[in-house]
Amino acid sequence: MYYVKNERNGQEIVDARINLAIEYYLLNEIELDEPILLFYINDNAIIVGKNQNTFEEVNTDYVNQHDVTVVRRFSGGGAVYHDLGVLCFCFITKDDGDSFRDFKKFTSPVIDALHKMGVEGAELKGRNDLVIDEKKFSGNAMYSKNGRLTAHGTLMFDSEIEAVVGALKPKKHKLESKGIKSIRSRVTNIKPYLNDDYQYMNAKNFREKLLLNIFDVSEVSEVKEYKLTESDWEKIDKFAETYTANWDWNYGKSPKFDLERSERLSVGTVEVKLNVNRGIIQDIKIFGDFFGLGEISDVENKFIGKTYEEKAIREAFEDVDINKYFGKVEIDELVNLFY
Repeated sequence: MYYVKNERNGQEIVDARINLAIEYYLLNEIELDEPILLFYINDNAIIVGKNQNTFEEVNTDYVNQHDVTVVRRFSGGGAVYHDLGVLCFCFITKDDGDSFRDFKKFTSPVIDALHKMGVEGAELKGRNDLVIDEKKFSGNAMYSKNGRLTAHGTLMFDSEIEAVVGALKPKKHKLESKGIKSIRSRVTNIKPYLNDDYQYMNAKNFREKLLLNIFDVSEVSEVKEYKLTESDWEKIDKFAETYTANWDWNYGKSPKFDLERSERLSVGTVEVKLNVNRGIIQDIKIFGDFFGLGEISDVENKFIGKTYEEKAIREAFEDVDINKYFGKVEIDELVNLFY
């Protein structure tokens, strides 16, 4: 496995727009003979899932007041807050056809390292969460394209939890489905659970310790590296300009809709917005924190021009591979949501 430092001219990058551009550049254009590991730390940012409605996931007043960077990633899942106390990890490898949604495969190295540092209660729970004592400290997501796969996640090492509370707007039914009343009560940092020998660490020290464990070496200098070249950086900058630093990509122009429905389904939260005129679906947008392959616009296009009735909606869903685009969900769940 190769480790890639997110450094340019000897300076570490903490801009989420650039770090995500590095990640997707490595996924799309760099293919090495072994998997790639990327660790980065973002300062004061919210990262929203590919299929989410940004305006409904973030507290825009808080974002504006605290100069929070908002970036849309290319994978599904929910919105997460990053600061200098949060470590982001990313594994990039060939897509073997069996690993998408297999979060255990990619989070096990991190969990094993945490166990060695005294966090015995760390475990994968639910779809994609890492928890300690039932409290979440990591959310994970995946994205697959052209035979390549990225599995990435966050690690709340010593984050400002009050900022997490202020920056995000969780769906009420999402919290209720977990039997919990607030973000504050369901998230935690890793640091308090570490052995006393590790209490001195900040996020960068923690990253170094994880590297030593994952690569099974005694010195960071022994970690195998791929170093980004100036040619790589030119392409990364272009990628950021087109996507991660582009307002249209991160927020998008959201039209007004006259019918909106949102439910917590077996695959996560799914939200649909429809424009219906004289019983015909004129426009549709599907949002959510589900993990799907392909472009959700492929599904949306199946509904344009259809009559807004249960039979037509069911027929539209029968014409797509719903497990590919949404995950393992029953067609009745989606029909009941849409109609």
